[in-house]
Amino acid sequence: MSDSQNHQWTETIESKHSLFDLNLKEVWRYRDLAFMFVKRDFVSSFKQTILGPIWFFINPIFTTIVYIVIFGNIAKLSTDGAPKILFYLAGITLWNYFSSCLVGTSNVFTNNAGIFGKVYFPRLIMPISIVLSNLMRFGVQMGLFLIAFFYYLFKGEVQPNWWILATPFLIILMAIFALGMGMIFSSLTTKYRDLQMLLTFGISLYMYATPVIYPASSLKGIFKTIAYYNPLTGIFECFKYAWLGVGDFDALMLVISTIIIFIILAIGTVIFNKVEKSFMDTV
Repeated sequence: MSDSQNHQWTETIESKHSLFDLNLKEVWRYRDLAFMFVKRDFVSSFKQTILGPIWFFINPIFTTIVYIVIFGNIAKLSTDGAPKILFYLAGITLWNYFSSCLVGTSNVFTNNAGIFGKVYFPRLIMPISIVLSNLMRFGVQMGLFLIAFFYYLFKGEVQPNWWILATPFLIILMAIFALGMGMIFSSLTTKYRDLQMLLTFGISLYMYATPVIYPASSLKGIFKTIAYYNPLTGIFECFKYAWLGVGDFDALMLVISTIIIFIILAIGTVIFNKVEKSFMDTV
């Protein structure tokens, strides 16, 4: 009997798989690698910095102060009666997580071409690790939000409700949306590098199309209709309604957001699986 007949392959690498296949079984087998990437991202973010993880707090605190002065006091934008600090901090906490995940996943192929060209692992590991590493940062900023929340809760200035229990689902939806959009842009930027600059500019504009600094209830006419079909509107309005007891939220908004987000995830999966087979030729 020949040596080739005595040996059995434990790993088969092939490019033939469904475009809709996320290959989650293989991703789970490489979960240790995902956590190593998470650790790498966390350490590298604060290497050679003076304040280290304290920047997690500094960013939302100073951003909230700026928003209170500009949008709350000067522009006089409504907060639906919620305390300004809580209203803006809620929006900033959610937006920072989404934007960080989207920017990180959109640069997966170009930033990690060196690793992808040397060793095999499920390419989906990389964007998933980015979503997870940003989740730790979100947890720290969410802790800051909770401190302010309980302060105003004891003062009787907020009225939370049972929709608070939907918070993990809202976070998962944001992560999936960022993952889907990130896979689309990461696939396109392998060939069209200028899309990275367009994405950076687009994210800034997208924030103003999302109820981060204003409530959806303040929108009228066509602007309210457009916002209704923004996948993030249902998430942000549900979060503020759940924790602050304010907002123009109804369950249909969240249903629409969920449907659109999973459609985008499906599109992102198809494009990502198609490009990952040949991206090393163009990156």
